[in-house]
Amino acid sequence: MTIRVLVADDQALVRGSFRILVDTADDLISVGEAGTGTEAVELARREQPDVALMDIRMPGMDGIEATRQITASLQTSTVRVLILTTFGLDEYVFAALRAGASGFLLKDTPPADLLAAIRVIAAGDALLAPAVTRRLIEEFTRHPEPGQQPAATLADVTEREQEVLTLIGCGLSNSEIAAHLHVSPSTVKTHIRRLLMKLTARDRAQLVIAAYESGLVRPRATHGRTGDSIP
Repeated sequence: MTIRVLVADDQALVRGSFRILVDTADDLISVGEAGTGTEAVELARREQPDVALMDIRMPGMDGIEATRQITASLQTSTVRVLILTTFGLDEYVFAALRAGASGFLLKDTPPADLLAAIRVIAAGDALLAPAVTRRLIEEFTRHPEPGQQPAATLADVTEREQEVLTLIGCGLSNSEIAAHLHVSPSTVKTHIRRLLMKLTARDRAQLVIAAYESGLVRPRATHGRTGDSIP
């Protein structure tokens, strides 16, 4: 199956570079370029891409609002958004994930890794750059929001599923979770599928957020470093 990709970035040279890169892959094809968030939303509706590569900082409607409109609309709800930005500590990363983005990568990501990321996103999984979980923690530390009690938020979630959700919130991969809980990777995938359904989450990125908002994982700063310990 050919994966259809939309590229949204306010710099023509960057858009063109990404489009050329996408078209070099046998299983990917670019279906359009957008220079603003408004154009990205319009193209997403018209072209129905599988994945939208979305810059955050664009004139007019930015990538966050464009992502929100794309993921919230029934017409484009199947479009997966992969955020690409130059800024490793961009203050809008957390907001973009909350808006429905399925992943986040820096623009200096090696080409092969970007193409692999597009495939991961298109398959319905979430992809977070190594620093993103830490970034989410930092956001919660700087801008804490009143969270719901776990008993209310996770009423239908089993004890084992809460363990898995906690480890997801700490940034562990499926294989790491499996090793930590002494279960098979396929069992972890089953738990994650159930969590996605029970928490009405689009993907892993939203599960990370749910882990914090529910109170299962709490950010803490120690000696100037923000992080979480694995339970």
